[in-house]
Amino acid sequence: MRFEELPTPCYVVDESLLEKNLKTLNGVMERTGAKVILAQKAFSMSTMYPLIGKYLSGTAASGLYEARLGHEELGKENHVFAPAYRDDEIDEIISYCDHIIFNSFSQLEKFKDKVLLAGKKVGLRINPECSTQVGHAIYDPCSPGSRFGVTLENFRPELLEGVSGFHFHTLCEQNSDDLATTLNAVEDKFGQWLSQLEWINFGGGHHITREDYDISLLEECIKRMQTKYDLEVYLEPGEAIALNAGYLVTTVLDTMQNGMEIAILDTSATCHMPDVLEMPYRPPLFGSGEKGEKPFTYRLGGQTCLAGDVIGEYSFDEPLQNGDRLVFGDMAIYTMVKNTTFNGMPLPAIALKDTDGDYRIVREFGYEDFKVRLA
Repeated sequence: MRFEELPTPCYVVDESLLEKNLKTLNGVMERTGAKVILAQKAFSMSTMYPLIGKYLSGTAASGLYEARLGHEELGKENHVFAPAYRDDEIDEIISYCDHIIFNSFSQLEKFKDKVLLAGKKVGLRINPECSTQVGHAIYDPCSPGSRFGVTLENFRPELLEGVSGFHFHTLCEQNSDDLATTLNAVEDKFGQWLSQLEWINFGGGHHITREDYDISLLEECIKRMQTKYDLEVYLEPGEAIALNAGYLVTTVLDTMQNGMEIAILDTSATCHMPDVLEMPYRPPLFGSGEKGEKPFTYRLGGQTCLAGDVIGEYSFDEPLQNGDRLVFGDMAIYTMVKNTTFNGMPLPAIALKDTDGDYRIVREFGYEDFKVRLA
């Protein structure tokens, strides 16, 4: 299949670019002995799990369904963390996972014995109360009143028996200098207990495959925990696995004028690229410029009734025409996993670009996919 034959809207994952990221992550593993696992919350395209499994150590889950997916489709190490576990799911979760990480001492007391009896590893999420993010409070697990992890004030060392590892997750699309800062806080607050553990999980948010990422500093951080405390180190990036490895192809349906030029696309920010509104951020669009940079500027929006369903303002060399195809970059992560059928919007097809440059449709969706979700 050629690019021009793809239906729109359509997510496209480029196998070569995905593998490039995986090789970078695998290099960190080989040089340090750390284990990198896929945080499925960012990218759960199971078609690519055989490739991912060639390079990474396993998967990280946020609940039952992701735990089952990682167990069935990748079949390597499988870690899970949730703010709280349900009584009617915990046994199945334990059956799928090697490391079960608890968010509080009350959850630990409730379920620890089940985990140990099953021969699995028990972890505890800690909150070092070290915010390194700027402008993204929605993604800051260390913000005041956060529901994630045990703070030092609420720490109960007398309950650590059976706990083999700590987990923390404080970053979002950040470089390794922020990890180093966070590790200082972890040592300052929880260092006295680290030497009695077997492993530590640095969580996600590490933009390891970004061009300006300082991998050498990351590796120093890993070796610091290995050498000083004899800990096995895990990282569970999500975005770094498929960063810049996917696209969203869309078609211009109409153009209009209301104080500015407006183009209506067959995709939607709120349905198909929700982080555009949640972060918020302006996704890259191939062949375009910033507002006013090129001769023709348009506000790009979706088909839904939400007034704010706007992707952003972009400029072009020529006026947009009905039927023009636009390609947004970096659309593999936090897109498929978060999309919705609000307003009855069809879900985008999912396609793969293989290493030979050929395209194939992995999945298409229709009316039944909308209907069955709503009973």
